[in-house]
Amino acid sequence: MAEDQRSAVAWNERGTPVSTRFDDPYFSLEDGLAETRQTFLAGNDLPARFRPGFQVAELGFGTGLNMLATLIAFHAAGAPGPVRFTSFEAYPMAAADMARALAAFPEAEAVAGEFLGVWSRGDRRADLGGFRVEVIEGDARETLPLWQGRADAWFLDGFSPAKNPELWGDRLLADVARHTAPGGTAATYTAAGFVRRGLEAAGFTVERRPGFGRKRHMTVARLEGRR
Repeated sequence: MAEDQRSAVAWNERGTPVSTRFDDPYFSLEDGLAETRQTFLAGNDLPARFRPGFQVAELGFGTGLNMLATLIAFHAAGAPGPVRFTSFEAYPMAAADMARALAAFPEAEAVAGEFLGVWSRGDRRADLGGFRVEVIEGDARETLPLWQGRADAWFLDGFSPAKNPELWGDRLLADVARHTAPGGTAATYTAAGFVRRGLEAAGFTVERRPGFGRKRHMTVARLEGRR
């Protein structure tokens, strides 16, 4: 893979990975796993909605922490599978950097080994006990329109909209809506006005909720009816 397509990672004094490309940490400085559970799992009413064939989709795979949190929730709930998790990532992180980042979360690290082994071999698909993961590399503005799936739940987890506006534009959010099943949901840590307006323009009903930690608000959305 070309150097400019890999993630460029630095580590702050707390050992948190930071994207040098976007000057933004990969997860909350307070507790990334807790933020994932509040924002993306609870924001999409998971794991209660899991059923065979349920599809989660994500913008921004990063360290894989969101995927692993979802895997933990899937197995802890004893939910029937398969459940699919598809993530779109422009700048994939090296396996060694993923492992270093996940070491901060023993619960996630404990279930990461099989996936990290797959990832280190260059494979981007894995079946983790009925939890089927696929990471689609490339610019989501180009790869999402070609995707054949429709998500029941979206994790919108690009870097900060102020620093990575390309992943929050109206056109991409419209593509998110086009690839959402009727009654599907989306959740994100940001409550930026232009993101909420973009989701509304795409057809979602948008709600602002209390955010994690020092973040005052987050956003959840639902797509009603058929498109």
